[in-house]
Amino acid sequence: MTFKLQYCKNCLMPSTRPRITFDGRGWCNACVWTEEKRRVVDWTERKSQLAGLYEKYRSREGNFDCIIPVSGGKDSSYVAYMMKHELGMHPLCVNIIPPLEFDVGRQNLENFVNTGYDCLRIVSNPLITKRISRRTLVDYGQPLMSWIINVQVAVFKLAINLHIPLVMFGEEGETEYGGSSKLKNTPVYDMEDSIRLYLSGVDPRQFLDEFSEKELYWWLYPSEQQFRAANLAVAHWSYFEDWDPYKHYLVAKEKCGMREKEMASVGTYNNFAQTDTCLYDIHTYLMYLKFGYGRCTQDVGIDIRRSAMSRGQGLQLVRNFDGHYPEEYIDAYLDFFDMKREELEAVFDKWANKDLFEKKNGRWMPTFEVS
Repeated sequence: MTFKLQYCKNCLMPSTRPRITFDGRGWCNACVWTEEKRRVVDWTERKSQLAGLYEKYRSREGNFDCIIPVSGGKDSSYVAYMMKHELGMHPLCVNIIPPLEFDVGRQNLENFVNTGYDCLRIVSNPLITKRISRRTLVDYGQPLMSWIINVQVAVFKLAINLHIPLVMFGEEGETEYGGSSKLKNTPVYDMEDSIRLYLSGVDPRQFLDEFSEKELYWWLYPSEQQFRAANLAVAHWSYFEDWDPYKHYLVAKEKCGMREKEMASVGTYNNFAQTDTCLYDIHTYLMYLKFGYGRCTQDVGIDIRRSAMSRGQGLQLVRNFDGHYPEEYIDAYLDFFDMKREELEAVFDKWANKDLFEKKNGRWMPTFEVS
């Protein structure tokens, strides 16, 4: 039996994506937002708001005046380049080293720093990282959650402790890719949004059943009182400029020494996005099992929205690439999560959406057809 999903009439995002909505034409909210950016959004006004932000927070004493989370990838490199060279800010770049780091990701970060940036690299306790990663993999189907928490928490804590008043993230992913539209028309967000949207509601305080507050320093948010007292502005660059990942790639390659992978990434057709860790590959495989769309669907949506690909072309790519089982990295996963193969397969079994998949010959196969 073939299960019928609703797909966006413009891109190929299905109705199973969390927090997605569709308009009367059958366009998902990410595609509607792309249309609004071209026809409705006053980018001149938003640029004026950005000018007010950096004039308010620019340091006149030579201190760091903003924190930018960076990976050495296209988007964070672009934001750092714009903040430093176009706006004249003095950014402190912060890199949370991901587990199972790719060589190309490590090299890209080094290349980025060597083009002239101050960068603080943080290695969260590897033993705790592994344990929390295993827990969130099993309990939430979220193998990257420990690192995602670290990225959010670290910038909040460093901004407060170093008295740096502004944090500039890259895109507001919910708005750009088809999730919640809550932050579409606001340049800043707070800790509640961070937990609800970017941690998918996972509360890091649950890990206090196993670790102390000291051990969880890079996992526990500052208190609401500390956050308010610091008067932080936590913003997204995508609010102020039409977000274009391919343009960011070109700038990062030219200005920051970014390199691509030698071959296309697992489960998709491009070789320049999410090149920092192979944990992203199991993350997108679980996303596919849970919601019926994978890494290729995400990439196709981006390229369709920037008018670089037709829906028909995207459909063929999704049918060819989506749902790739990350066999290439299975041994690395088993070592990192401290699991046997059957334990990892049991996690896949647990999170596979039984309305969308059936198991054949040991692998979960779709009962739906992308259309």
